[in-house]
Amino acid sequence: MIKGVCTALVTPFNEDGSVDYESYEKLVRNQIENNIDALVPLGTTAENPTLEPEEKRKLIRLTVELASGKIPVIAGCGSNSTYHAIEATKEAKDLGASMSLQVCPYYNKPTPSGLYRHFISIAEAVDLDMMIYNIPGRTGTNIPNNIIWDLAKHPRIIALKEASGNIHQLLSLLNERPEDFSVLSGDDFLTLPLITCGGQGVVSVASNVFPSQIAGMVHLLLDGNIQEGSALFFSLFPFFENFFLETNPIPIKTYMASKGLLKEFFRLPLTPMKTETKEQLLCTTMKQFNIN
Repeated sequence: MIKGVCTALVTPFNEDGSVDYESYEKLVRNQIENNIDALVPLGTTAENPTLEPEEKRKLIRLTVELASGKIPVIAGCGSNSTYHAIEATKEAKDLGASMSLQVCPYYNKPTPSGLYRHFISIAEAVDLDMMIYNIPGRTGTNIPNNIIWDLAKHPRIIALKEASGNIHQLLSLLNERPEDFSVLSGDDFLTLPLITCGGQGVVSVASNVFPSQIAGMVHLLLDGNIQEGSALFFSLFPFFENFFLETNPIPIKTYMASKGLLKEFFRLPLTPMKTETKEQLLCTTMKQFNIN
């Protein structure tokens, strides 16, 4: 069972638009040193749609090498083409990934039957554990709970990254969750309610910059220490909100650049933050740790 904090890794870029592998390596090493439970390259936060095939291969390969088998690598392999998702998953397995992350097919707007067949086809084609990713705000399609539970019967479909933002749907998911199936929040700001209601953790954006604090918070909550875990959660809450002032990953990369962790470059169609939202972001403080 996958649980804890899985960091949705950003992809640093150089001024010429190339991938900044040196900064990426430092980022991954920092994650491992600060007790993150799993690494997620090539997700939404990685600007996946703008990456070239060879860049994707190199990022997975580098992440696997740095993880050295100590923690899982959950590679983003999703596509709105089932064939392309299968091919990407085969490649991720060959490169040493521990699991794949499969986003709900976007733009096509498949029926529930199409959703089921999409994920089952990938699971049947590649012997690699899978985390499904439900994020209707990005994909235009919500995966119904009954489809999730039908999919969870497959031995290779072992987890869900839930980012629908629908509390009723989330509570229903947790109420019906099989014991061997993990439900993780896809939104940092829902980590507290999800874990206290029976969830297993978070696929975090904020842990790119605060790995030790997010890991500490999540493991306190998972261990039943709700009071201390909640205090940490609310100390981080301003960041959870402000990291979504504009489209992810623009704010998190902007904040990381302000701390010298990477360069403030994006690939179109993403662009730098507006002046007013950037000022708001960079004024965010974490009161408990006096970090600004």
